Amino acid sequence: MILNKIKRTAICVSLLAAVSCTDNFEDINANPGGYTDTELEQDINHVKTLFTPMFNNVFILNPEWQYQLQQGLQGDIWSGYMATGTGFASGSNNTTYNLIDGWNGFAWGAGYSSIMANALKIEKRAKTQFPEFYYVSLILKVEAMHRVTDTYGPIVYSKFGTTDAIIGYDSQEEVYNQMFNELDLAVADLKARVKANEKSRFIGTDITSYGGDYKQWIKFANSLRLRMAMHIVKVNPTLAKTQAEKAVSHEFGVMTTKEDVCKITSPIFKNPINTISGAWKDIRMSADMESIMGGYNDPRITKYFNTSVEFPGQYKGIRTGIEIAAKADHEDFSAIGKIVDTKELVFMTTAEVYFLRAEGALRGWNMGGAAKDLYEAGITNSFEQHGFGASSVAYVGDNTSMAKDYVDPKSAVNNGIAVNKVTIAWDAAATNEVKLQKIITQKWIANFPEGQEAWTEYRRTGYPKLFPVLKNTSGGKITTEFGVRRVNFPQSEKDGNPGGLATGIAKLGGPDNGGTRLWWDTTGPNF
Repeated sequence: MILNKIKRTAICVSLLAAVSCTDNFEDINANPGGYTDTELEQDINHVKTLFTPMFNNVFILNPEWQYQLQQGLQGDIWSGYMATGTGFASGSNNTTYNLIDGWNGFAWGAGYSSIMANALKIEKRAKTQFPEFYYVSLILKVEAMHRVTDTYGPIVYSKFGTTDAIIGYDSQEEVYNQMFNELDLAVADLKARVKANEKSRFIGTDITSYGGDYKQWIKFANSLRLRMAMHIVKVNPTLAKTQAEKAVSHEFGVMTTKEDVCKITSPIFKNPINTISGAWKDIRMSADMESIMGGYNDPRITKYFNTSVEFPGQYKGIRTGIEIAAKADHEDFSAIGKIVDTKELVFMTTAEVYFLRAEGALRGWNMGGAAKDLYEAGITNSFEQHGFGASSVAYVGDNTSMAKDYVDPKSAVNNGIAVNKVTIAWDAAATNEVKLQKIITQKWIANFPEGQEAWTEYRRTGYPKLFPVLKNTSGGKITTEFGVRRVNFPQSEKDGNPGGLATGIAKLGGPDNGGTRLWWDTTGPNF
């Protein structure tokens, strides 16, 4: 479905190209509908219209095949959420750890051409005259670009928009520090507006569930801070604790109710997974999801997935990294379900925030509650989010159910003994490692189908434990034991910004391949 489209399609993904684009941004989207600049400025439309491409490209909503390359055949697969029975590139591709160069530029390209470029334009047009738009754009930029740095590692951030011949990269540590500062600025400005009872001018522009409410954007910013703080807990535990406690102790705090879930509602596009799984049959339930959710008898499975066409009444997943003889062998296994049959796409769940706080409390941080209570609140909130609130009590108390073995009815060689062997109920006597495995496993379930963050947390913690690939075509660059740790830098940077790319590789600290760990992805223990 995608390979011919890649060959036919050119996108502006190199930093030199992106900066070139920003140089004439005043001519891009400046005259939609034939309106004059003066007419646009009267209603701040010269600023407001720039948010649409930012909202629509945190995940690429359209065309769907670009989402498939931005995330679908990356984080969604490597997180253990989804699998494919399609043998792309003769069966040697991302799923078998042979990272295809033609696929790796789409997360990068969306980040720069749609997020960074428009954020820079908003800064130039709004920072002085309409600062509230600038500060909201900072939060949206952090939401999008922390995903990009968590995919590649070092990226261009502070130098974006310069006209330097060599556009240098920031280390991931430098990017994170700048993002924490940007969240500081945004939260301070928006808090002052809330305290002054200022009417939001973001109403009508905001396509999230927040409807322009500055207080909700502050909660989201604080929750993002908490997520990013937890990412760095192993490499800089002192900063992680400081940032996490800052988020939770803020006057407006973090997300706590199902109404706080941050999601966008597209006026046009459904979740692209709906097409990729439904019409194209390229994506199916993973063996890991079948093993864990099936073993737990988790009722959310009925919303996340459809039962198999070939095996009626059963939820059947595909194991990632297998030999694929023909797409028809597994295409009638479980498709992604009602959760993607919608124009709503979730940026962050309240359940995730409770699980982040639970881990923080487990580490002895002040998270406003005990680890057990926050863990159970995360489960309960996820059940409520998906309409299963009444079922959460029995689920939370289940101290016997565990992941089940995986059986591929088409090929026994793909079978696997269950690997993520933890129960659901909190066990005060368990080790911190077991408690963390429970927390991350439940966060993994609750965050579906957002595989990028699930892949990040899997790399950071090693949880949930996933079935290893059976076919590794990386040529030794990526180990079967640890899986893909990052995506190599795109060809567009090699062609358009080779000097800058050299600075990025130097700050990466290893070869530019999928086996090199990111800054926060250390080999040390979780505790």
